Amino acid sequence: MKLKSLMLGSIAAAGLSTAGYAADLGVLTSLDVCDSLGISGLTISSSDNCLVITGGVSYEFGYGEFRDESPVAATIDPRQVAIGGVGEDWDSRVISWLKAVGSSSSDFGRASATITLKSDYRFRTRGGVDLDGDGPGTAIGTTQTLAEDGQFFADEAFVQVGDTTTIMAGKKGSIANLGDDAPFSYLGLFNSSSLDGGGVGIDADTDYLGGHVIQVVSSVADGISVGVGFEALQLGEDFDDAYDEDSAGTLVGVVSYSGEGVTAHLTGAAFEVLSGDVDSWLIHAGATGTFDAFKVRAAVSYFNNSLIGVDTKHIGADILNALVSGEATFDLFTIALSGEIQNVTDGPAADFTDYGVGGSVGVGITEGVSINLGARYFQDGLADEDTYQVAAQVVAAVTETIKVTGEIGGYFGEAIENNPDFSDDNIYYGAAELGWTPGGSFTSSLRGEVNSEDAYKVTFKAAKEFK
Repeated sequence: MKLKSLMLGSIAAAGLSTAGYAADLGVLTSLDVCDSLGISGLTISSSDNCLVITGGVSYEFGYGEFRDESPVAATIDPRQVAIGGVGEDWDSRVISWLKAVGSSSSDFGRASATITLKSDYRFRTRGGVDLDGDGPGTAIGTTQTLAEDGQFFADEAFVQVGDTTTIMAGKKGSIANLGDDAPFSYLGLFNSSSLDGGGVGIDADTDYLGGHVIQVVSSVADGISVGVGFEALQLGEDFDDAYDEDSAGTLVGVVSYSGEGVTAHLTGAAFEVLSGDVDSWLIHAGATGTFDAFKVRAAVSYFNNSLIGVDTKHIGADILNALVSGEATFDLFTIALSGEIQNVTDGPAADFTDYGVGGSVGVGITEGVSINLGARYFQDGLADEDTYQVAAQVVAAVTETIKVTGEIGGYFGEAIENNPDFSDDNIYYGAAELGWTPGGSFTSSLRGEVNSEDAYKVTFKAAKEFK
């Protein structure tokens, strides 16, 4: 039910019918603005503006022995393996956001102002780790936040106007399209997450993209859109002295297509344009096609990197990433295969090439019960070490709202054998998760995981959004 309807009902029930209140009701009883703009949800309308309110809260709590973490496949691997035996750890995190969009009609199309307030508050205790200098074995609590003491801050604050052509200005995310690059295989690939930014973390969440922006996006044909943006016009908060007023500013251009089972894009970005000396640039392209029972995907990125404040392994390097993935779905099973490669040249370290492959088979046993079998392999060209993982997963829908997932697997290879943080040459793990989605956009889960490095972790999650 719309907020305006609730408010009108409350006023009517209270019998507020004086002339003075009638004048005030004019703000609430104008129902045509949101409808004429095609806006629904939790709304409040005045004579010429429609205000849409959305928001959400997510909570996560973890407990166990998982403080010490070591990478499985060199420093670029996003998968971490916990090492236990150093005392109990716990981690409590609350993320909340509230978004308001006020829209009205203009001669150039819909005009709107967006404000998103966000809070990210995290309290962590690490057992057996001296984080405060009081001596070994001290278990203390520390906070890690994205704002001062978890207070709300303006995550977005921008204006925009237009329909087929939209102009945006203020603080918001990037228009860069960095998608069409996730592998279909069940376990994914060890290095695929670095494809967005050439392996050095240049993505839409960094200060190099988004932030203070001036952007224009236009639909030029059926399914085709183009955009250009002047982004990261603020100082780089995350990079301190390494990112100053002389290195701010990113010029972004993007062409995207969506239609007839195909999505595709080409994104280009030039960094540090305000200095007048562009030494770093990025190209990212990808496409995904769905044809009856088959899906195919391919992506490539090239990053000429002279930026500081990121992984020193790649400063001054030219990084080429490529990925290809395919999936075929039949009556009872699904097969997926994926491959990746990364080539780094002219970096501070020796030139090297990383590559990996992965695959999975999913089988429907009965209605609501399926099994996934997966494996992935990665060759670290710089360290000349390999890593591979195999796993089996069972997913069972107990009811329409309850799902149980169990997984067992292991990590093997030279990267495990040569890592002094691991006590064994192989690492085995098991995990189980109970998911509950009763409806109303509420989700929750309880997960437990243990591995052969004497580590364990129990994680509870709950989240709810309203629109």
